[in-house]
Amino acid sequence: MEKEIRSSIISYIACSLILLGILTGFSVYAVNPLQVTSPDGQLVFSFHQGNSSISYSVNYKGKAILGDSPISLQFKDSGEFGAKVSVQKPIFKLIDETYELVVGKTRHARSFCNELIIPLLSNDSYKRHINFVVRAYNDGLAFRYEFPQQDKWKSFILTEESTVFNLEDNPKVLALLLPNYTTSHEGLYTAVSLEELRADTLMDMPVLFDCHGAYMAITEAALDDYAGMYLTKHDGHLESRLSPLPGQTEIKVKATLPHKSPWRVMLISDRVGDLFESNILTSLNEPCKIKDVSWIKPGKATWPWWNGTVVADSTVLKGNNFETNKYYIDFCARNGIEYHSVVEYGGHEWYVNNGSGYQPGTEFDVTLPVEGLDMQKVCDYGRSKGVGIRLWVHWAALYPKLEAAFTLYEKWGIAGLMVDFMDSDDQEMVNLQNEILQRAAIHHLHIQFHGAYKPTGMHRTYPNEFTREGTLNYEVNKWAKKVTPDHDLNIVFTRLLAGATDYHLGGFRAVTEDNFVARNDHPFCMGTRCHMLAMYVVLESYLSMVCDYPEAYEGQPGFEFICKVPTSWDETKVLSADVSQLITIARRKGTDWFLGSLTNHESREVTISFDFLTEGKYTAEIYSDSPETEINPNLLERKQVEITPADQTTLKLASGGGQVMIIRKVIENTIDP
Repeated sequence: MEKEIRSSIISYIACSLILLGILTGFSVYAVNPLQVTSPDGQLVFSFHQGNSSISYSVNYKGKAILGDSPISLQFKDSGEFGAKVSVQKPIFKLIDETYELVVGKTRHARSFCNELIIPLLSNDSYKRHINFVVRAYNDGLAFRYEFPQQDKWKSFILTEESTVFNLEDNPKVLALLLPNYTTSHEGLYTAVSLEELRADTLMDMPVLFDCHGAYMAITEAALDDYAGMYLTKHDGHLESRLSPLPGQTEIKVKATLPHKSPWRVMLISDRVGDLFESNILTSLNEPCKIKDVSWIKPGKATWPWWNGTVVADSTVLKGNNFETNKYYIDFCARNGIEYHSVVEYGGHEWYVNNGSGYQPGTEFDVTLPVEGLDMQKVCDYGRSKGVGIRLWVHWAALYPKLEAAFTLYEKWGIAGLMVDFMDSDDQEMVNLQNEILQRAAIHHLHIQFHGAYKPTGMHRTYPNEFTREGTLNYEVNKWAKKVTPDHDLNIVFTRLLAGATDYHLGGFRAVTEDNFVARNDHPFCMGTRCHMLAMYVVLESYLSMVCDYPEAYEGQPGFEFICKVPTSWDETKVLSADVSQLITIARRKGTDWFLGSLTNHESREVTISFDFLTEGKYTAEIYSDSPETEINPNLLERKQVEITPADQTTLKLASGGGQVMIIRKVIENTIDP
């Protein structure tokens, strides 16, 4: 810590000296390149001004990660910004602050970085002023464009943001390739070298790069009133692309000044686990704007749609009615599951709609339950059992009646919603989602976005954003054979780097890949039972699903772990990681640690140390793959051992397997003399 502070002070003093012109003897804005370093001095961001362009480069531990990378903005009303600009007096600042997250992978986070603000002025009649703002953290970099209020430039129409990422040394790429901007952000991942990547391919973010000695992930933070960003290969390098407005191909963003872009984030480390532990995305978002957060309670939720709304009890009247929902609520109450979700039954939503395929028809009303469903009665019963009630809605059915619906839901006692089928991240859809989130907070509703873009750290500002989908996940097991243990590991090293990931967890019918058959009711999952348990620890989600039906769980080995595992954490540590192969994560809640380890299709052994524990004795409750998982992947072994921080252990993971632990400190009784 002292070394970090000393390096930061040295860096800050050096920046200040440059600012005063002491080191150069001439006007500061003539310094070329302008540089800002991370507090530990290992990351260096350099801003270059050429004769007809501005650009940047990035070095990590003396190694070039990004070579000269031009940046420019194209405006419909005022032309390009970047070719002819003058650099004004830069501003350097040290940021060191701590903050608390209401929900997250850690409770207390630190924003520790050096900031450089570079004012840029266009040499044209508009005299446009844009600030290029850079922050250098020990585990990454971020920059954004700020558009301050000014006399001659009041608003803009942005047709493209051309931010280049000129990666050195032909890195390996792990990315989700997309056909266009209208997307649910779901698909299988591609692993190739940068040279092998097809030109003009659209890549979703985050994208992971193995830079031969360092890892880098590119994503964005604080996406608000702007278009979502993608990457594409152009002229041998990567370049940003923005999602166009609906019905447009040219216009990406319309704005009135003052305005600002999201942060363009590069998580960088020679240890890939650092990318998971990083808090850069939340540090780049604004503090919590909800004054009273006492009602925000993360947890687990049923999701009957996945299992086919199975009701095994023959005495229960099947359908979307009080009896079926009571059946699931009672299951939640028996097992400490915090929420039950009211979704649909027989392919029809819980609310009135004459459309098909869950799409709004000519007549729909998200405030009017279908015949036979008394939502107030369901909510009252859930409340009596200590179980919150959640609803599923299609965004296009919800948005026209947003305030009326939220007012009614609050009156009923609804705890939260899944808002589905967003399928875009253009500026209008981004604003719509943020409006839903903000207005939901007023009515004490948490939100789970489905068919939606990746998280950008917004859960710091609005912690009622519990999770987002944006992944090809276990829901497709109902109709396709795609989500394998290999895919799970690819998701971990890409989409999970952005934050909370909804994945339809909890399928308790594990089969081998050879025996897998897609089916709508009682769907299967590939990978072992312990693999599924470990997903609850490895995947970050403040609202994890328990998506199978009650009889699939109760009395089954491992279900008690699902009942115990938290969904929001005080601390997170990555113990071992190998891209697309293996991940072992330990997460702390209070004084208890939960450990989850996942492998892909390969069986393997991995040795971990318990040195992340504080001094003392602990008990570890261990769930591991049975030696017979090749025959029956649902089998597991459970044991309890004593450990100390000085101990190590070797995890034995079956093909498509996993392992979990609950580690609790032993409280030794002491007798006063």
